[in-house]
Amino acid sequence: MPKVLIADKLSPAAVAIFKDRGVDIDNKPGMTKEELLAVVDQYDGIAIRSATKITADVIKAAKKLKVVARAGIGVDNVDIPAATAAGVIVMNTPFGNSITTAEHAISLMLALARELPAANASTQAGKWEKNRFMGVEITGKVLGLIGAGNIGSIVADRAKGLKMRVIAYDPYLSAERAEDLGVEKVTLDDLLARADFITLHVPMTPETKNILSAEALAKTKKGVRIVNCARGGLIDEKALKAALDSGHVAGAALDVFETEPAKENVLFGNEKVVATPHLGASTTEAQENVALQVAEQISDYLLTGAITNALNMPSISASEAQKVGPWIQLASKLGAFAGQLTDSSLASVEILYEGVASQLNTRALSQAALAGLLKPVLSDVNMVNAPTVAKERGIKVSETRRDRQGIYEGYIKITVTLGSGSTRRVAGTVFSDGRPRLIQVKDINLEAEFAPHMLYVVNEDKPGFIGKLGTLLGDAKVNIANFTLGRSAPGQDALALIEVDGAVPDAVVQQVQKLPLVKSAKALAF
Repeated sequence: MPKVLIADKLSPAAVAIFKDRGVDIDNKPGMTKEELLAVVDQYDGIAIRSATKITADVIKAAKKLKVVARAGIGVDNVDIPAATAAGVIVMNTPFGNSITTAEHAISLMLALARELPAANASTQAGKWEKNRFMGVEITGKVLGLIGAGNIGSIVADRAKGLKMRVIAYDPYLSAERAEDLGVEKVTLDDLLARADFITLHVPMTPETKNILSAEALAKTKKGVRIVNCARGGLIDEKALKAALDSGHVAGAALDVFETEPAKENVLFGNEKVVATPHLGASTTEAQENVALQVAEQISDYLLTGAITNALNMPSISASEAQKVGPWIQLASKLGAFAGQLTDSSLASVEILYEGVASQLNTRALSQAALAGLLKPVLSDVNMVNAPTVAKERGIKVSETRRDRQGIYEGYIKITVTLGSGSTRRVAGTVFSDGRPRLIQVKDINLEAEFAPHMLYVVNEDKPGFIGKLGTLLGDAKVNIANFTLGRSAPGQDALALIEVDGAVPDAVVQQVQKLPLVKSAKALAF
């Protein structure tokens, strides 16, 4: 009988599911790290919320551990690389909190519009300052969504019910999906200039960190009100304070902060700020939903081998894993390659499987490709939820299988069509050593291994370019490990894939972009 540790508080209904399914449980919320380390080797699975930290040393001590499941979406408290290396599956419940978080955003927006917290404090202090609190209506106002995924789309629906006009900035929102949601798709600058209220619904990634920077806040409409129930760090808090103090921003409502728990913050004490302690998921219904989902997911995996909402494992059977594994790596890296070269909205993704690849579990391969493609912008994407994320954004995904036609026993080709109509193509195969290889980029044939750090350069095929590029990288102390070249035809477009020993600094990439003959340059990471 499998044994599971419930390390954080779950509802009695979740505990009952484990027992009813025949899973032995120890319900011990609130353990210290030392207590956890002393007993963790007894368990096949661990159910957690946000309090318990599943660190590398905990995973190392958990000799029997097969699965860790988080009741909620965030897994910052789990060392996923360490879990993956140890063969431990990490699961979450990505959609159980969506409605609750969206409703909290709407609640904060209404509280901000009518200055309810300050008015409540004043009235209970016996002041009766009726003329002091002059709010604004939201009817007819423009709501700007930064992020129109699962939660953002729910906020849009509720806001339209409140007779607001909704505009949205989301690089992955297609025109068709925007029309279905009844929102107007806009650029970020357009949103900043037009929105009366702004709500954020994006994950924290290098691209979204401080998306509302001092520069962005300066572009907003005077009197704008800002709501953030997504992630701390999306807003430059010091810049927001300055904008509030100057009167340019009329108010802000924040459920998340750059440092949490937020016992002190530069924004605290300002009557223009409504603050709550990360309550987005804190409703009875949401807590019940995610707890029940975790109990079901852990039980299913330990009893039947079924994998649901895994962040580090595809939905495939154990018998398939050894054969499909290298192709999953290939699909993920091809997707990541295309995703890192894509800087505008996606319209469609076509995945071609030829030869032996066409005989595999292409659903898992496509999930891996989509996750790789979307992850550069959406860090919460994984192999399980990638199809849902793509669907939410109106990205059409298609698969084609065909028998072997070329020199390779099998290969995968990904064609990404952007909203502008332009395309990105990349293809790869798995050699007999089980290692993925790139074999085509932009219809240019080449052969290159994927490396942790690479530099991708497109240039005109003319003499002298390679020498200048090598000299520039050498002067910048960027060591070249491997150099792969390809071209469409003599004198036309050529590309270089350079494997380097470390991340290429942005300043060096900018220097490469300024070289004569260079059309584009991009640092890649795998």
